Amino acid sequence: MAEERVHDSSLERLTNIAVNGKACDCDAVAECTVGDAVPLEVKLTNRSKGAVGPFSLTVVPFQDYQNGVQNYELQEAVTFIGSNSFYIDSVSPAGNSTCAGALLFLYTGDFYLNIKFQDDGTSRELPPTWFCLPSVHVRAQEPIAA
Repeated sequence: MAEERVHDSSLERLTNIAVNGKACDCDAVAECTVGDAVPLEVKLTNRSKGAVGPFSLTVVPFQDYQNGVQNYELQEAVTFIGSNSFYIDSVSPAGNSTCAGALLFLYTGDFYLNIKFQDDGTSRELPPTWFCLPSVHVRAQEPIAA
């Protein structure tokens, strides 16, 4: 999987993202076929000396029209198989947590996945959004005729 290093003042985390079984990052385009379930896996590894959590992870698809407009109203174009939100109770030092789900693209086009982790802890004073990952680019294409 492609690795994305994310830093904040208290710990270092390592995030791996796979779409359709292939590692991806913000520079690559993950390709899929319209109508096929597209597995999505986000793995968070804790490289700090202390446990972290709780966290929530949310995946929000959108289209970028390259004119500064982003369309998040994609109810008829993209759907989740299961939930688009995951809860991570705790990740121990040197441990990891994996969130796995799937999407279904109903139309062709270029889509992006906005993947966010938010700190759900109430005992610390942290920003509401502890960090955001780069958007993942997914291109949904028509099936290839045999």
